[in-house]
Formats: sequence, structure tokens, C-alpha cells
Amino acid sequence: MAAVDSFHLLYREIARSCNCYVETLALVGACYTASKAVVLMRDCYSLIRLHFIPRLVYPRDLVHQYGKWAVISGASEAIAKAYAEELARHGVSIILISSDVRSISDTARSVSETHGVETILIEADFGWGPMACKPIKDAVGDKDIGFVINCLDSSLEVSPDFADLSESKMWNIINNSIAAATLVTRLALPGMAERQRGAVVNISSGGCSRPTPRKAALSACTAFLDHFSRALHYEYGPQGVFVQSLVPYRVASQEDEDSAGVSWLVPQPQVYARHALSTLGISHRTTGYWPHTMQFRLMQCMPEWIWVLGSRVLCRVA
Repeated sequence: MAAVDSFHLLYREIARSCNCYVETLALVGACYTASKAVVLMRDCYSLIRLHFIPRLVYPRDLVHQYGKWAVISGASEAIAKAYAEELARHGVSIILISSDVRSISDTARSVSETHGVETILIEADFGWGPMACKPIKDAVGDKDIGFVINCLDSSLEVSPDFADLSESKMWNIINNSIAAATLVTRLALPGMAERQRGAVVNISSGGCSRPTPRKAALSACTAFLDHFSRALHYEYGPQGVFVQSLVPYRVASQEDEDSAGVSWLVPQPQVYARHALSTLGISHRTTGYWPHTMQFRLMQCMPEWIWVLGSRVLCRVA
């Protein structure tokens, strides 16, 4: 009996001494829960403010706000064509730049006939070196360039192992992804800064915001365009030039636009371009599409080793 009483007294004494620690831990837990609730509310507000409210207000006058002409590099990409269509719908004339003008001739004709805007085609392979800049410089001339859209080469999404890439393919990646975006922006930016208005949009990929096996080249190009955009924003934002980095996840290609592969997570290029354009002037770095923003937030919460493991499994399946 004495032993039982002693244990009861010991337990009561320990509980009394630990009571203050329990209250402290409860307070810490409550503060942590409250902070997470605040972050969740902030993220929900940001999602609504960025992706939903701009689409409910009246259409903006993009020509008055930014300028009459748009220069689109990598115009053979599905997103670039959709962006050209969406800008033309707002009355913006289009200059399309591609290494193969035959792949964009139908787009130029359709845009011009449907929306009544001027379109100019420029064939420029940045593997030519400085020679590629001359026709672009002549076309830009004294035009009121309000938009520069640089689109990443989508063929990088299905690239083989890095060591299996040929030297010619590597040069093509560097020249027509990194050099093209840099030089086209350089040609148009001085005029924008002088007029104190304009927008530069660099479209890369959100899927490589973290290290991804078999996509080293895509990761590098994505990182370059993303940091290039963010640096230009700090440099030319005070001069009236809005610079935006778009990091979308998968968008349907021209081949699977009408297939079962299109869904709310994999939108058609036209749907993505419409959503992305509504974020212009609001966010300097965004996925451009609200389901992709949710994917991006989820990826940020995921440990890197899980991301890499999942990427390797998907690569084996593919």
C-alpha cells in the first residue's frame, strides 16, 4: 500500500512539474496552426487576385497600356502561336520569329484575316550568329514595340539522357533558346525603356524548377530564362517595362489538342494563353494558369528526394 501511495505521489509531483511545459507546447502548437492558417488564407487570396479577378473585370486596352506591336520569338511553339492569337484579339500587330517560317505561315495568315492586324514573318536561326539579328532589327525599326514574348523549345521536354545529346543539338538548344531570348529582348528593350512602357514575357517550364533526371538541358534553360526575367524586372521595372517569367507545367501540344490528353491540368494552348495574359501587369513570376499554380505549391512542399524518385519512375514508364 505504501508503494502504491508513493507512486501516486511521485506521479502527481511529476505531472505538476511538467504542467508548465505542456501549456508551453500547447501555445507553440496553437501559434504554429494559426501561422499555417494565415499562410493558407494568403495563398488563397493571391490565387483569386491573380487568376480570377482579372478575368472578371472589363477587357484592358493592351495597345494603349503597352504598345502596338508584339515580337514573338520561338513562334513555331504551340504556346507562342496561341499567345499571338490572343494578343491579336486585343488589336496588337504581330512579328513572328522562327527558324522555319513555313511552320508559322498559316498562323500569320489566320491571325491577320481573323483579327485584322498586321503580321510580319521573320526567318532567323540564331545558329547563324550575329547575322540572325539583322532582319529582326530591320523589322523592329521605329515600330511601337509593346511586347516581347520568348518561348522555350518544347522539344527539350522529351530529350534523352544528357550524354546522348549530339553536339549539334546542344548548339541548337543554346542558340535558339538562350541566345534567341537574350538577343531579341536586347533589340526591343531600349525602345521600351525610352517610351516608358512595354512588357517582356519569357515562357519556360515549371516542371524543372527542381532537379529532374534526363532533363538537365531543360532545367538549365528554364533557370536561365527565369533568372534573366527576374533580373530584368529589377533593372527595367522602374523605367516602366514590365518583365514576367512564366513557368507553366504541361500544356497540350498541337498533336494532342483534340485528344483525351487535354484536361483541366493540361489545357489547350489557347486556354493557357488567355489565362496567362490576364496575369500580365499583376505578377512578375507565375505559372500563368491556376491549376498549375496549385501544382507549383504542392511541388514546393514536396521533399526533393521524393520529386527525383517520382521523376525517375515516370521516365522508366515513358
